[in-house]
Amino acid sequence: MKVGILGSGIVAKTLGAGFKKHGHEVILGTRNPDKLKEWSVQGGAISDFAGAAAFGDIVVLAVKGSAAMDVLKLAGSGLEGKPVLDATNPIADQPPEDGVLRFFTDLNQSLMERLQSQFPKSRFVKVFSSVGAGAMVNPGFSGGRPTMFICGNDDAAKQTTTAILDQFGWDVDDMGSAVAARAIEPLCMLWCIPGFKQNDWMHAFKMLR
Repeated sequence: MKVGILGSGIVAKTLGAGFKKHGHEVILGTRNPDKLKEWSVQGGAISDFAGAAAFGDIVVLAVKGSAAMDVLKLAGSGLEGKPVLDATNPIADQPPEDGVLRFFTDLNQSLMERLQSQFPKSRFVKVFSSVGAGAMVNPGFSGGRPTMFICGNDDAAKQTTTAILDQFGWDVDDMGSAVAARAIEPLCMLWCIPGFKQNDWMHAFKMLR
């Protein structure tokens, strides 16, 4: 597939490398090309947000949650009709409290719901939001394949996402419609606690039945 990734941080670059590793074509979209000098030197393609969105069969949103709405507006019509893999979390600017992140949303509306409402012609799937960049692609934990919780309103977009996650070494548990992002996004808080308190950033969740 052709993959347009919106972002220039560690998550965007990690996912970009992962997609390239598995044979996909990738363009990273940014408004700060200087942040992607190393990516470019290594042969990675870059564009602005609109160019990356137009290029992709799918689009990956990998920016700060507080910037997500503006970035999608800059991406423009290239998003329409496409799966948008939403890796964002609504992390507030305030510091964590006893290792617990603060969000700028509440439990009655997720960031992804806000984005889906503002961009109804795109097909959002919440994914990659409950694990750190270091474990997003073929993590290789000794306990086996971890579980990625996803949700979204479009079944076909979730099927596409599930196939990608299988390539990336993940089991998938579909939690349902976009409303379920209200539960998935706060998993970021839980995932980060061992990192902030014990400097343990290499772990993931697994659903057991």
